[in-house]
Amino acid sequence: MTHSLMNNQVIATQRVGILGGGTAGATIAIRLAALGLETYVFEKNKSLIDGPPMCHLHAGGNLYREIPDEDCVALLKQCIDILRLYPYTIDVRPTVFAVPTRDDGLPEDLLPRLEILTDAYRELIAQDANNKVLGEPEDYYQLYSHEQLIALSEREQVTVPTTVDEWMIPVAKYLDLNKVKFPLIVVQEYGWNIFRLAASAQLALDGYEHAHVFTDTQVKQVMPVDCENCSNADHHVTKWHIDYQQGAGLDPEAQSNSKIESIEVDYLVNACGFRTGVIDDMVGVKVTRMVEFKSSYITHWEDTGGQIPEIIVYGNRGTPEGMAQLTPYPGGYFQIHGMSNFITLFNDGLVASSKDSAQPKLPPQYVHYIEDGWDKAPLQARSQQAIDYVAEFVPTFHSARTVGNALYGGQQIPGEDDTLRVADVSLYSNIRYARAENVKASSTLIAADQIVDELSELGLIELDTPVNRNRYAHEWAYLAHNDSLAIETVARDLAKERGFPLAMAGVNRGIREKALKDLNINNSSDNYRT
Repeated sequence: MTHSLMNNQVIATQRVGILGGGTAGATIAIRLAALGLETYVFEKNKSLIDGPPMCHLHAGGNLYREIPDEDCVALLKQCIDILRLYPYTIDVRPTVFAVPTRDDGLPEDLLPRLEILTDAYRELIAQDANNKVLGEPEDYYQLYSHEQLIALSEREQVTVPTTVDEWMIPVAKYLDLNKVKFPLIVVQEYGWNIFRLAASAQLALDGYEHAHVFTDTQVKQVMPVDCENCSNADHHVTKWHIDYQQGAGLDPEAQSNSKIESIEVDYLVNACGFRTGVIDDMVGVKVTRMVEFKSSYITHWEDTGGQIPEIIVYGNRGTPEGMAQLTPYPGGYFQIHGMSNFITLFNDGLVASSKDSAQPKLPPQYVHYIEDGWDKAPLQARSQQAIDYVAEFVPTFHSARTVGNALYGGQQIPGEDDTLRVADVSLYSNIRYARAENVKASSTLIAADQIVDELSELGLIELDTPVNRNRYAHEWAYLAHNDSLAIETVARDLAKERGFPLAMAGVNRGIREKALKDLNINNSSDNYRT
């Protein structure tokens, strides 16, 4: 049966199956459903985008001193792109980077990269004025000397900062200036809220008649339907058969009585995150990868005196002196990363695939945490260790309290390089299969674009259509029908469902309404329900 859509963007009724509803799966689904493809998303959890911890955009990759400058430029471009798809997910506040006195590096080592990023940002704005979402290029980063911070420490703190100097007052007051090198570097690296991201994706997909989202659903089996030369390495598949079972959270007895349903799709996207290798094994694709279990911890600190920026203290990853990271949320809540093996990382938390399976095997304890939640005692212990770790540099943070929450999960890393931060998608044209390989969530829209190009090459869609051009102008239909309040309402429900403080569904300072209007949002889209 053929399906006639406006602009002829779909040549026939084509179905795409997306396995996994994390940031990659949900973003790819938005992109494909907007084009009129029948898009089926299968997610094991009860809601979309409930995965590894995130806290900021990584706009410029400044957390990672070890990655190449070109990767940092790629991250900058990707972050601006994804921000324009999900603008209501952003907390507009700077990030302060400090090199501790115990570190071998110097702040000046980062300045050439920051200049490269500033120039890249300026060029992106020249290409499209609506890319100016991180402030003015000349304000992308600023330096603060010891003398400037001493002067700022004597000023009265502002509850809601509006200038960089005002943001730096609490840093000057609370950071132990004897333990860091100067200058401090302040970058317009904004916060990224996972609850608001999940809410945005949910509302976006709710509006597309061609989007079919199955949460609380487990994929049981994937098999080729039309397969030519299947015994040959260069075989061809034109359809995939997916068996799935709803009620993934049911107890084993109830699940055994639950019906297994099936669907056939014309293209298959593997966006299963750390479980990506499970599907690779079903499909018969050999690949080398790693998976890393990581966790960040939620704490409450009442003595801030107002909003403060994110504070990063550099360190060597995996050592007892790894990077410390203090990420602010509304209501005095803070997310903490400590990149050592007794806080965020784990001695046996990084595992690799084998010659027998593309799926790395995490220790059962971490799979248990991911599926059932943390055990109380180790969560409490690591949370307190995180507080103590940050308090070494922010002494008054000793008064912070654990709240029994963490953001955690397994992160996939393609290949064998555990420092890799930029990756998007692998395409297998002969079997109509794609695997999303996003180390950073900001890469997901680029991955979606590559899949769209692939679908065009296979003759499944037309690219030269108004709807496809809307993507590059960032005319996303759901933004015309939802505002920050609508996003926050759903985000609060998700925070409550996942056991987090409701305040964490908010942002201290969102993207301004005026800035959103400047994005030239369309009031309609061909396949969008109003």
